[in-house]
Amino acid sequence: MFVTRVLARLTIFAGLIALPGTIPTAAYAQQAVAIGATDIGGTVVGAAGPEAGVWVIAETTELPTKFARIVVTDDHGRYLIPDLPAANYSVWVRGYGLVDSAKLTAKPGQLLNHTAVPAPNEAAAAHYYPAIYWYAMIKIPPAGDFGGKSDIPEKLTQTTG
Repeated sequence: MFVTRVLARLTIFAGLIALPGTIPTAAYAQQAVAIGATDIGGTVVGAAGPEAGVWVIAETTELPTKFARIVVTDDHGRYLIPDLPAANYSVWVRGYGLVDSAKLTAKPGQLLNHTAVPAPNEAAAAHYYPAIYWYAMIKIPPAGDFGGKSDIPEKLTQTTG
């Protein structure tokens, strides 16, 4: 166990020295969480290193109904999609400011690392998070809160100055 950890650290160090200016994906893969027989897990790495807070989506149509599970990466870009039924899954990454990554195929029990793909421009990023997405998150107060019965005034006026 100790020897394995030392070798893993040496591998990471060698990878960092041997690959200046590139993303040391192998080094980040060493930090992956333990994967069980019914899990898919790995890391998501972008140009600046691990990608925290991006969605990892696993989807299959090989079950009686279409099945999807979505998880979010941790601060080190790691993810674990647990307790998946046996099937082949399309797995990809989606996040704010990114375009969807390539869909990779995996089965439960596999380690699967991804590369985050930055959106080339705001229009491409908006394709995945259109205005209606943000609008859908607005919580409009009930009608009874208007008309002086709460902190919301009956009439709103705008002044310029």
